Amino acid sequence: MANTKSAKKAIRQIERRTAVNKDRRSRMRSYVRKVEEAIESGDSSAAGEALKAAQPEIMRASQKGILHKNSASRKVSRLAKRVKLLSA
Repeated sequence: MANTKSAKKAIRQIERRTAVNKDRRSRMRSYVRKVEEAIESGDSSAAGEALKAAQPEIMRASQKGILHKNSASRKVSRLAKRVKLLSA
């Protein structure tokens, strides 16, 4: 348990930040899931639209420190590749 006033404040800040990060991560995963569901259903136009919506969310997550920049780029790249294969 925190003893000092500053340590107690740090705990409150960490809890707030953790909640925000969880929400951001969940939002990003929801967008990715929509793309994957569209790919599985075989609808290339829906998959393309879902990818267009998911890409900024993934990159925003990397800017906010939820994902590493390269991880975000890799995730977008792999999704785009799967969508492209679907339309081919």
